[in-house]
Amino acid sequence: MSDTQTVVVSQTEQGKYTNSIETSSGHKMIADEPLSVGGDDLGPSPYDFLLSALGACKSMTMRMYANRKGYNLDHVEVKLSHSKIHATDCENCETKKGLVDHIQTDITIEGDLTDEERQKIFDIAARCPVHRTITSEIIINSSLR
Repeated sequence: MSDTQTVVVSQTEQGKYTNSIETSSGHKMIADEPLSVGGDDLGPSPYDFLLSALGACKSMTMRMYANRKGYNLDHVEVKLSHSKIHATDCENCETKKGLVDHIQTDITIEGDLTDEERQKIFDIAARCPVHRTITSEIIINSSLR
């Protein structure tokens, strides 16, 4: 797969940490840090965007799957939260020292569905592309211009 998507993030003059974001498809957004860490709270934080990307991908994947299977899915809601937990408190973590990022997703699936259909829709959420990306090995190359 070689669909290259480009996003340009640039500091603005609006706030201390405020950034403008423009996607290759022309969408524009603002990101900022919350007041609690010295930002001006003029937009979602970077972690808000990360959780939004994951939640939207899960929701869209479940909808696509249900549509393809002809399931009577009425509504999906994905509630996400991010925290850092001590590695020593994590039973299933490879990391044994320091902190580990923990993302909790709570999924609500509504519709005239059997228990089996509801479970299949829930299971497919973990196979969305963003979930697979952030749980796979990631290579980030940086260059200075």
